[in-house]
Amino acid sequence: MKTFLFFTHFITIGISCFAQADNLPVHDRWTIQPDGSIDWKINGALPHEDHIEMSGEKISLWMQYKVEEDARPVLNRTLVFPTFRLVPVTTIAHMMYDVKDEELPRIIIDDNLYKSGVYNASWQNGTAEKVIHIAQKGIMEIFSELGKEGALKLHRSFFPSVKKPMAIEKLVFTNAGKQPVKIEMEYLKRESTIAVENSSGGRHSFVISTVNDGLKSISPGDSVMFAVIYQAINHEDNFAVPDIEKEETARRNRVFEIQSHLQLETPDPVLNTMFAFAKIRATESIYATKSGYMHGPGGLRYYAAIWANDQAEYVNPFFAFLGDDVAIKSAMNAFRMFARYMNPEFKPIPSSIIAEGDATWNGAGDRGDMAMIAYGAGRFALAYGNKDSAKALWPLIDWCLEYLNRKINANGVVWSDKDELEGRFPSGNANLNTSCLYYDALRSAMMLGKLLGEPRKKMKLYEKREKDIRVNIGKFFGATVEGFDTYRYYEGNDTLRAWIATPLTVDIFDRKKGTVSALFSPRLWTEDGLASLAGNKTFWDRSTLYGLRGAFAAGATEKALTYLKYYSQRRLLGEHVPYAVEAYPEGNQRHLSAESGLYCRIFTEGLFGMRPTGFTSFTISPRLPEGWNNMTIRNIQAFRNNFDLRIQKGGTGKLVITVTRGLSTKKYDINEGATQQIIL
Repeated sequence: MKTFLFFTHFITIGISCFAQADNLPVHDRWTIQPDGSIDWKINGALPHEDHIEMSGEKISLWMQYKVEEDARPVLNRTLVFPTFRLVPVTTIAHMMYDVKDEELPRIIIDDNLYKSGVYNASWQNGTAEKVIHIAQKGIMEIFSELGKEGALKLHRSFFPSVKKPMAIEKLVFTNAGKQPVKIEMEYLKRESTIAVENSSGGRHSFVISTVNDGLKSISPGDSVMFAVIYQAINHEDNFAVPDIEKEETARRNRVFEIQSHLQLETPDPVLNTMFAFAKIRATESIYATKSGYMHGPGGLRYYAAIWANDQAEYVNPFFAFLGDDVAIKSAMNAFRMFARYMNPEFKPIPSSIIAEGDATWNGAGDRGDMAMIAYGAGRFALAYGNKDSAKALWPLIDWCLEYLNRKINANGVVWSDKDELEGRFPSGNANLNTSCLYYDALRSAMMLGKLLGEPRKKMKLYEKREKDIRVNIGKFFGATVEGFDTYRYYEGNDTLRAWIATPLTVDIFDRKKGTVSALFSPRLWTEDGLASLAGNKTFWDRSTLYGLRGAFAAGATEKALTYLKYYSQRRLLGEHVPYAVEAYPEGNQRHLSAESGLYCRIFTEGLFGMRPTGFTSFTISPRLPEGWNNMTIRNIQAFRNNFDLRIQKGGTGKLVITVTRGLSTKKYDINEGATQQIIL
């Protein structure tokens, strides 16, 4: 058992060649089940290994799992406790432990030793454990057989507690044979304590303990449950023996609650299912800290901390559509925490607030963070539809916009040290992404300011700045790059970059044809989505998710759908599942949570084309694919309403939009490609 303060690689999943999505075969390892889970039936293609992260308010459980060539499981559990902080104060100074199979309590079956991960002894003269299938849906479940002809079944479940600093490994043995079976799990309680000098906020301990241990006799057809608990405590009085069934029910209920909001219904089950899974990952990764709820990316590194891109820009605008109470609280809390750093000198707000709010990180300089914050806060405030919340956010939005105005350079675009990739790739001293986010933030601010009764003079000023930056984006960044009529990312850039998609996501369509062609060309598209830089093996899913959203917004529906289906099938059912990832090779494709929020926004803002315009209004520019008769999002909790939105084919070249609120239904007939204002 080891304590980790850093990320360790477990798998390596690379990319090979650049190609078109429709020429790349997708090999499904997993299948979608009727209950909405995904399942991997072990039928060859071994060995195989992968990892998945599951989070609660006080813990994150990272499961690294491998099925060997003979179907034996090898498991490694990494437990992260975001609010159990260490010193010195850094982003990654949280308590974290790694537990392998050989560190678990021994199990004895009919007087024969069986220990998970150790297979030098067999039971009933049969084979060692053999995994039959693995299922995922917010809880990881492994189904195995032991003994001769699978006479003993083992069902493992792994899940985090919803509220406690605790994760649970539940083992259910079922006697499928004809004779009684005796099974003993040995009692275990092992505590590791960190020196108080290295702990922040108390002396932290990590405890592994057993539940329902001891000797049990199982009759044919009966079952017995054991459990191993992994928890963090600050004092021995905090040690808890949980009710396993209640904890599991709470986790399943939380997953169900998340999935009950914002339900996508299309003719494509892969898209529907990945959307449902993305909601889990985007929303579960919210931690109850001493400073309130804080959404965190995860990935063994990023907890009890917020960033201007991941939280303010990526996931918070999505939360306004989802309507989950915890998610909304985390979004408002993030913006409030950033607002603490406003100052009359207009020094930049830090890129990240870390350690439950106790410290900051600003190691990359100005990444365009004020544009990220203003963009996300404006969209969130409008879609959430709460006037009091909007009033609370307005000073932050207004301050960020003034900061950005002071950074306008001689070319009329926004100066910044870096971009969100923090110098990993060149971005000059003014990049396309930052200026586009500033432009969209001004658009939201004009709408929001009018609703809040801000002075007309200020709104006129915003309007002028919005028009100016819109023109200057085209003048300064518009360029022919590698033969495509698109954008250069910064002055002097002559190689295609993935972030040329950003203008499309903020309704700048002047160069949409060339930009869409460039995004899906062999120069940028790889088997894992968009390369960050043409010709480079590095990819970050966030830019791919922006690219797909932008392509739909630009009306390239059929092309975008082809690539979206390919991407979704690869991420949900392929070799590394079931969520959008951060990057490769950096981070080894961690399932960082905000990327899953970006995946959902492909649908809300891209395919359905929803753009907030007021507390109870939005525009919609739906892109119904040719082969689909309809598509629906149910239980949208935004714009001060709970409603369903349905798009279906009308007459030739027509679409019918249906908005249903309770017993009230309103229909709109529009031309394909048109935009409709919806007032609830």
